[in-house]
Amino acid sequence: MKQLFPTRFAEILYALVMIIFGIMHLKSGTGKLPDFVPGSPAIWMYITGAGFLAAGIAIIINKFKRLACYMLALMLFIFILVIHLMPAIENPYNIYQPLKDLGLAMCAIMIGNNSSK
Repeated sequence: MKQLFPTRFAEILYALVMIIFGIMHLKSGTGKLPDFVPGSPAIWMYITGAGFLAAGIAIIINKFKRLACYMLALMLFIFILVIHLMPAIENPYNIYQPLKDLGLAMCAIMIGNNSSK
């Protein structure tokens, strides 16, 4: 069966979304973090922004793609547990953020699993 939407094209679009997230994190430099997270929120925004950028670039250039995707999925799982879970428990209408990150993490794992590198 002929693919209606090529997988590589979908990977590149996903990577571009991750790069945009990375740029947004780097430009913003501010964010809300739970009190138990050490350090400045700005530092964590820059670190996560660099992670998004690195993963997006790795997917596009097709180098270290598997590792980058697995690390991206891990970062997104950490976001769910550390940042998004408590607000979702406190208010069920806040469930969209953990669900979004879960979907993004699953896509990263699928891209990583289908990668040969």
